[in-house]
Amino acid sequence: MPAVNDNDLDALAALAQRLADAAAPIALRYFRQHVAVDVKSDHSPVTVADRECEAAMRAILAREVPAHGILGEEHGLERIDARDVWVLDPIDGTRAFITGRPLFGTLIALCREGVPVLGVCDCAALGERWIGVAGRPTLYHARGAAPRPARTRPCAALDQALLGCCSPYMFHGPERAAFERLAGAVRSPLFGGDCFNYGQVASGYMDLVVEASLKPFDFAALVPIIAGAGGVCTDWQGGALRLDSDGHVIAAGDARVHEAARAMLAA
Repeated sequence: MPAVNDNDLDALAALAQRLADAAAPIALRYFRQHVAVDVKSDHSPVTVADRECEAAMRAILAREVPAHGILGEEHGLERIDARDVWVLDPIDGTRAFITGRPLFGTLIALCREGVPVLGVCDCAALGERWIGVAGRPTLYHARGAAPRPARTRPCAALDQALLGCCSPYMFHGPERAAFERLAGAVRSPLFGGDCFNYGQVASGYMDLVVEASLKPFDFAALVPIIAGAGGVCTDWQGGALRLDSDGHVIAAGDARVHEAARAMLAA
């Protein structure tokens, strides 16, 4: 029998935080230690830290919710047809990690029938964590401080917006031109940051993140975090993000700037 009630989102959110608590010391043990870097078939880097973090989280899930599915970036699929599927990115921002930059994070999502209902973004090197649960306010935890609600900020127009994106090289063909139009219309585009950018939207320090070529483990955890902070997180057509989405993401703190960005990308 599972140790955690499948239908208790509070208990599942506590479980997700336990996963983050298990991954964080592993990531920090290897951070800035000149670990060996392997290159995967998609040309992305991976380290022992990625693999060990995910293995530690999977071990907890196997014990606590053995009937749930798992989609992990490093160790593949288990029971992917289950109603509840955990989506794990042990180190989102491995390039940042291997170059000593502290903006990497661990992403943990629970998807129910393909829909993200729970997300944790844990930036261990910064001591910052965001927790989103469907229908509830997103909470922000800073190391040594009590949790508090995260809230996006108003931003009505693109020329007022700070836009984040991991890299301009993730866009190809017509989508590259669409992103360049958008980047030219905002107040300022900023590159790098990985999952940390989404936390900054949720906390009201940035206004937009627009990306493409993402996998479910890159975005699923961020959907309930942005929504619970008062923002909007969809695909480029404005559709809900699911496990089977195409990897084009717009996250915005304000629905007005989300719609403006979506319209410009579609132009």
